[in-house]
Amino acid sequence: MSTAGDVTMSVGIVALCLVGWALNLIALPGNWIAVALLAAYACLGPSDGRAEIGFAVPAIAFGFAMLGEVLEFAASAVGAKKAGASRRSTLLAMAGSMVGAIAGAFIGIPVPIVGPVLAAILFGGLGATAGAIYGEWSDGRNWRESWSIGHAAFWGRTFGTLGKVSAGLAIVVVALVAVLF
Repeated sequence: MSTAGDVTMSVGIVALCLVGWALNLIALPGNWIAVALLAAYACLGPSDGRAEIGFAVPAIAFGFAMLGEVLEFAASAVGAKKAGASRRSTLLAMAGSMVGAIAGAFIGIPVPIVGPVLAAILFGGLGATAGAIYGEWSDGRNWRESWSIGHAAFWGRTFGTLGKVSAGLAIVVVALVAVLF
């Protein structure tokens, strides 16, 4: 393949990994999408030259994706369990978090680059809070107990997302280093 084609493919895979990274902000499996893209690139991309990445790169990305999942799960589980959330509230917190993150990503658009990212994280946490509070309140808990569980859902979602997004950023860096060196 020509040098121009190699450069195009290299830029393309890094850009697609960035898109995957951004999908984490709205509670979609962006890290796994990036791992799949890197694995496809390792199989179908250039087999020699600077643009070749080999199978070690998707394996490293897989490790970071697993780390992101562990961080997200641990933060969410610890927060919910510590506060005594019901299964229903946990599910509603997850749904609220996704809706909030998507809404936040759109609301944050007027602020270039960081606006959608920060708004998606904040609104994802607020959506988790609203879902957990509604779940507990509709199960008969009083406002104070519901608020306590909602508060834990907010911090669990926020720290979990930050962990997963950090792991996704590491995947993007791995992809970038792989195609540059």
